[in-house]
Amino acid sequence: MEKKKAVVALSGGVDSSVTAKILQQKGYEVIGLTGKMVNTLAADAICKNAAEVAAKLGIKHYILDVCDRFQECVIDYFEESYKCGKTPNPCIVCNQFIKWGKLFDYAIDELGADVFATGHYADIRLVDGVYKLYPAKDEHKDQLYFLYRLGQKELSKTSFPLYEYEKSQVKQMAYDFDLPPKSSKESQDICFIQKPVTTKKYLIDKFGEKQGDFIELSTGKKLGTHTGHYQYTIGQRKGIGIAAPYPLYVINIDADKNIVYLGKKEDDFRSRLVIEDLNFSYPIEDKSFDAMVKIRYNMPAQKAKITIVDDKAEIEFYEPVNSITPGQAGVIYDINDGHLIGGGVNIF
Repeated sequence: MEKKKAVVALSGGVDSSVTAKILQQKGYEVIGLTGKMVNTLAADAICKNAAEVAAKLGIKHYILDVCDRFQECVIDYFEESYKCGKTPNPCIVCNQFIKWGKLFDYAIDELGADVFATGHYADIRLVDGVYKLYPAKDEHKDQLYFLYRLGQKELSKTSFPLYEYEKSQVKQMAYDFDLPPKSSKESQDICFIQKPVTTKKYLIDKFGEKQGDFIELSTGKKLGTHTGHYQYTIGQRKGIGIAAPYPLYVINIDADKNIVYLGKKEDDFRSRLVIEDLNFSYPIEDKSFDAMVKIRYNMPAQKAKITIVDDKAEIEFYEPVNSITPGQAGVIYDINDGHLIGGGVNIF
């Protein structure tokens, strides 16, 4: 029988390299596909590292230039979000438009892949004819939050071989298989901003310094000045630089007036938000239901009432949550077994 073909999104890192090796051991014809996102030396290094992995595994390797699409869908979105006083989530839009956009389409349509595989930590299951995403075994690496924009088309052709492993096991496998990236560090959160450049410095270089006011939310009193609202995010405490008798947090941002509103920790809690630009992993019938919700990746999911109205969803938490941040994702999980239902973009 002809081998099934698996195209692996190969970044040259540990996770994608081990993914390729696992699929190779399972009898797939494995092909490596690397997206070149930006025209930088760091991006060239990623392509080179991926090529070394492919050579070690003895598989074909392709590099797909997606720089223009990445600039339009990820970098421009990232910059415009901060400019508008929002906090973006570039990994989510990269997954939608680049990994399961350009790369997925190329893998299926041009390379004839039966499956498109990545090193994400998530579990795809076929339940009563519907593909659903469940948490991975390693709860510390679970990545459902970043995958809420994937639908049935993508899930039906996607494989996540690492779902059943702990990260420590994957690292050990890289050593056991003697894969090139076996001792490499974790990749950075924002791939197009390379150390020592920080997000703050990147944004200052982009927008310049623009003096604005820090205003106390409860009194309207001016507490000091800053050099650009885009350097701050809701819930931020460090780096404000204002002396006060109590810890100050960023509570709100007025981008038009370049004002950053500060307050106490209790000012940062809310019970309600609305998400827009909805996407569901599979068709849902109920317009009102209880679920678990995350409003950022690194938080425990909280119980909430979901009410879908037109193209938005109203979320009412049973207990107030802190730092509801415009531009971040509000992601909805099944209250019983934790599988991913869908999500949208946070707005107040």
